[in-house]
Amino acid sequence: MASNSFTMAVRSSGSRTRAIPSFRCSQRPSILHRQPVALRQGSLRYASDTAAEATEAIKETPKKAGRGLRKTVLSTSLALTLLLGYLYGTDTRASVHRYGVVPLIRLVLPDAEDAHHMGVDVMKTLYKYGLHPRERGNQDGDGVLATEVFGYTLANPIGISAGLDKHADIPDPLFEIGPGIVEVGGTTPLPQEGNPRPRVFRLPSQKAMINRYGLNSKGADHMAAVLQQRVRDYAYAHGFGLHDLAEERVLNGEAGVPPGSLRPGRLLAVQVAKNKLTPDADIEAIKRDYVYCVDRVAKYADILVVNVSSPNTPGLRDLQATAPLTAILKAVVGAAKNVDRKTKPFVMVKVSPDEDADEQVSGICDAVHGSGVDGVIVGNTTNRRPEPLPKGVPLPPKEETTLKETGGYSGPQLFDRTVTLVARYRALLDQATVAPGLAEAAKEATTRVVQTEPDSENVPPVETPNPANQLRRKVIFASGGITNGKQAQAVLDAGASVAMMYTGVVYGGIGTVTRVKQEMREVKQA
Repeated sequence: MASNSFTMAVRSSGSRTRAIPSFRCSQRPSILHRQPVALRQGSLRYASDTAAEATEAIKETPKKAGRGLRKTVLSTSLALTLLLGYLYGTDTRASVHRYGVVPLIRLVLPDAEDAHHMGVDVMKTLYKYGLHPRERGNQDGDGVLATEVFGYTLANPIGISAGLDKHADIPDPLFEIGPGIVEVGGTTPLPQEGNPRPRVFRLPSQKAMINRYGLNSKGADHMAAVLQQRVRDYAYAHGFGLHDLAEERVLNGEAGVPPGSLRPGRLLAVQVAKNKLTPDADIEAIKRDYVYCVDRVAKYADILVVNVSSPNTPGLRDLQATAPLTAILKAVVGAAKNVDRKTKPFVMVKVSPDEDADEQVSGICDAVHGSGVDGVIVGNTTNRRPEPLPKGVPLPPKEETTLKETGGYSGPQLFDRTVTLVARYRALLDQATVAPGLAEAAKEATTRVVQTEPDSENVPPVETPNPANQLRRKVIFASGGITNGKQAQAVLDAGASVAMMYTGVVYGGIGTVTRVKQEMREVKQA
């Protein structure tokens, strides 16, 4: 056979012989012999592939390391950019708020009321997520601007007037930008829409505004609910719990902060007003309007502000006459004293800058003394139209048209009149002599009756000084045209305790308070 041969081998084994097959391998190995070779060849190929892959991996490692390093650098840079952007964008000292955000809002939202609503919504949302602008660096920590108001030591004498926060939506975000006083409102007993839109107009060349909102309000019950929830949130966050008792503990001083502002060195003012439809001649109905508001919101306020000076509510400014004003203020003071809280809110009245005749100013001061209110806010927007600044420079045609709109004017041009009025009110309120008709009120405020023994009917009661109720010096807040630190210091020097701003913040942005305070420090150091 060609491939295999078969032979018979004869072996002897006793008498028999056996044929034993014998195989002879050809040159081709059997499968049994080929298998190890195949395995060895596979192993060699595997080893070769592994070596090639290892070589390729060695070549790829620097590339992967480079890509990983680039990703790390990019992600770190992005994180740092976001962090720096957050720190810059949320700092009131950032110039972008004044020179970037404010012009952009005017460009994107031509209607001033739309811009107002958007600003409130944005501040409210940013505060919710901790992304709100705030004053960093403990600006008031040096105590240079500290001032005493109503027995409280305010961190600074700058306030934000009512109007920016009409419905008490953002008192906390406003406190975060640095003022010592925030005023919210005004609120009316029942909800009212105010005047038809459009009702707010800008005069950018003058950094001024005209508004005829007409005291649009969601009502005193709504504002009370908002302020109450704020106190309850504070109570829960500071470990007092969720129940009614937690709210009472905070309002009664256990948290160590004023019950309105909920912040040391700050005070919250809540403005109240009458409804537009309440008859102007019905003083009793008007008193009920104000008292209704006080009964709802006073518990959550450090200061109550009685607004009798809005130029956009028909007949309201007529209430600044001595007799009706005294009656209204007495009603408010009485309601404030009955607030279910250990400390009672102080009461101020906001008066118009247009009632500036001697008899008008004198009559308002008589009402202030006669009613027992604690102070006056001088003033509000004006129905007058001041000359443009700088003098002799005509307004743009569009603003000439805007100037004819009905409403209260607010802007830098009001500043000189504000300073003058503050000085006049300061002098009249500080007069040592009591005006006729007020002697009884002054006597009641400065004395107390010490009753004799019950059986001593023939012995008259003894009147002695009452230190707890001595007639305090009336406090003045100045509002109108204040836009910088020099002006703020000027109204304080004229006799005010606090300089309030509104339009200055609208045009100067959320960094205005910080800037004004720094300018005041520079004025003091000069």
